[in-house]
Amino acid sequence: MKTRIAVLGVGHWGINLLRNFLEHPDALLVAVVDQNPERLAVCQEQFNLDSGVVLATDWHAIPRSIEIEAVAIATPASTHYSLIADALRQGYHVLAEKPLTLDVAECLELCHLAEQQQRQLIVDHTYLFHPAIERGKEVVQSGGLGELRYGYATRTHLGPVRHDVDALWDLAIHDLTIFNTWLGQLPMNVQATGRTWLQRGNGEEIPLFSPKSLADFVQVTLTYPTGFQALIHLCWLNPDKQRRLGVVGTQGTLIFDEMHGFTPLILHHGHLEDNGDRFTPRNQYCEVLDIEATEPLRVVCDRFLKTIRSSQASPASSGWIGAQLVQILSCLSQSLQQGGQPVVVPRLLEPHD
Repeated sequence: MKTRIAVLGVGHWGINLLRNFLEHPDALLVAVVDQNPERLAVCQEQFNLDSGVVLATDWHAIPRSIEIEAVAIATPASTHYSLIADALRQGYHVLAEKPLTLDVAECLELCHLAEQQQRQLIVDHTYLFHPAIERGKEVVQSGGLGELRYGYATRTHLGPVRHDVDALWDLAIHDLTIFNTWLGQLPMNVQATGRTWLQRGNGEEIPLFSPKSLADFVQVTLTYPTGFQALIHLCWLNPDKQRRLGVVGTQGTLIFDEMHGFTPLILHHGHLEDNGDRFTPRNQYCEVLDIEATEPLRVVCDRFLKTIRSSQASPASSGWIGAQLVQILSCLSQSLQQGGQPVVVPRLLEPHD
């Protein structure tokens, strides 16, 4: 029996969700919702949608008679809470684009609501299903890098510039997810500093830390319980597009670089030998790690459908994991507004803790 699914939002990312569910043998697309009628028309033409698929500009206009079982939500983050809550109350399983919401309390409310309704709430943290991230986790946690020293990441591009959230909320969640996954830990305190050049009001000078200011450039420091620190560089106005993350250890450095196409995961072997008055590099060579050629979003959609059929929550990307990431981002925002002061990250307790 196929799962009857509706896709809410068919912009840059939602169109990929639509494509994957159309191609999945266990999914039946029954509705597409977007406020922009032109996007709906593009979907109809591009995918030659069956006449039975309901196209609507208003979520509430979808008739109950089409018997939706699950929804995939790829709308702006500010709309997530109301849409997800409404879908869960109607008894639908939910796959939500990240972040889950922009507020920790709302995230927790949605997690509890999903459990009360006995419905799956999954967050599309796509990197958690990327074969390079899964392979990298094996390397880091097997001790292949030796004693871990520190991590770094750079995520930059020249636009698009968001008008609803700053560069921190737009970009940082990806690298947060990877570091947390590879280390098997959550940061215990965080720091963030930033600058705003682009969106400072209509001709008026708005201070950096004003709520009206959306930082274009943010530097993040994450400190984990083991003392490991990760540094993240985020920027919207850098034409040097980068998607690079590394973890450095005493025996080597593991690099995940998405700009390297088919070879994104490289292990740089090497260590320093103490020769009394100097340190000498030893055993230096690079190893390209083989990874499975698959689209991570396809895996996300498949896992979502499997959690519905098995009635078991996803251990990789549940609503609770999404809530914890929003907690970290909220603490980073607090630090950013306080000029880089360290902020302790409270741990969110799940019901089974």
